[in-house]
Amino acid sequence: MATNVILDTNALLMPFEVKLNLDLAVRQVLGDVHFIVPGPIIGELKRLENKFSAVALELARRYEIVQTESSGDAAVIELAQRTKAYVLTNDKDLRRKLRNAGVPVMYLRSGTHLVIDVR
Repeated sequence: MATNVILDTNALLMPFEVKLNLDLAVRQVLGDVHFIVPGPIIGELKRLENKFSAVALELARRYEIVQTESSGDAAVIELAQRTKAYVLTNDKDLRRKLRNAGVPVMYLRSGTHLVIDVR
């Protein structure tokens, strides 16, 4: 059975900002995975003033998009708890909130490899 992995906005930008093959990098750490993007993240990417936001939006649409009651960080946390998923993010504030909520976090360390923080 595949492990669920929630992608937040900055996770979807990683492949373009640091030249990281997201699918391959996550699978090297977790094996078989199922990527999920919270619905509100699609809106965030559409509004984002970032040179990579359009390609990140295309990437997001390759994965399952799940609507949530919440928006922003709360949407990511809600979905992670509901689907018993890991969350891939480099957002320090969101990582702290996820740890406090007992959600396992995956993040990019040294701009080169993904690690899991299960504190």
